[in-house]
Amino acid sequence: MVDAPRFRHFAGIDWSGAVGERQKGIRVALCTNGNSAPALVRPKHIWSRAEVLDWIMHDLPPDTLVGLDLGTALPFFDRSGYFPEWTQSPPDARALWALVDRICAGDPHLSATSFVDHPDASRHFRRHGGRVGDLFPPGRGRWRLAEHAQAALGLSPVSNLNLVGAAQVGKSSLTGMRMLHRLSGAIPIWPFDRDPGHGSVVLEIYTTLAAREAGVRAGRSKLRDTAALNDALAGLGSEPVPDDGTIDDHSSDALLSAAWLRVAAARPELWHPSALTPEVARIEGWTFGAP
Repeated sequence: MVDAPRFRHFAGIDWSGAVGERQKGIRVALCTNGNSAPALVRPKHIWSRAEVLDWIMHDLPPDTLVGLDLGTALPFFDRSGYFPEWTQSPPDARALWALVDRICAGDPHLSATSFVDHPDASRHFRRHGGRVGDLFPPGRGRWRLAEHAQAALGLSPVSNLNLVGAAQVGKSSLTGMRMLHRLSGAIPIWPFDRDPGHGSVVLEIYTTLAAREAGVRAGRSKLRDTAALNDALAGLGSEPVPDDGTIDDHSSDALLSAAWLRVAAARPELWHPSALTPEVARIEGWTFGAP
């Protein structure tokens, strides 16, 4: 069990899987214990994925709980494999991260284009241009057990194998796996690693879940004005951020997620979801906050 009070800092990271070095969709926010307002890290900076990795590895404040808005693995248990019919389909999440990183070794900026277009992997994806792999099932696509838990909360998760649409998180997840592969062994990644009881921990979050728990109504989770963000922060017991009027939704997602982690980390049941067995933890991972 994680001793939540030991965390002194909480970071929310809105990630991006888009092509290119620097992404306006990447935002990093940080808050401390107590109720002080979260703040953006390097607020005027346009981050690259490599810079976020470097920040986590070298500049992370002590004892930080880091929430990444991406999927840390792909569906497995519904079909007894990540990529059925592919002989290289890996047995667990760490092997999946390594596979994605190996195939994408020539892709710059921690991008994952080579994996998206790989002839065996692409059979399982829904891609742009109406390209749907022959092993991508009709309808909503495949879900992990964590996505089923999200749906049980009334949320609307999207398959990590879907790479199309504003709500898709597939590309973010694949690029994030390249970062996780590099973080593996350097910092504990929940629930794949046991918590050592000290230091920092990285985990997967779903920003819509944070917004819902902050009192934001369904369908309004993308906050684009400071007043709405501060109303949500107040729902989490946080002081407001400076009222600058409009704010982009990537920044508000990161700020709200940091404040939500500060509250959620103290709830023991969130560290022990009923469906999170050791096997599930090793293979599919979990979304922190899903029951």
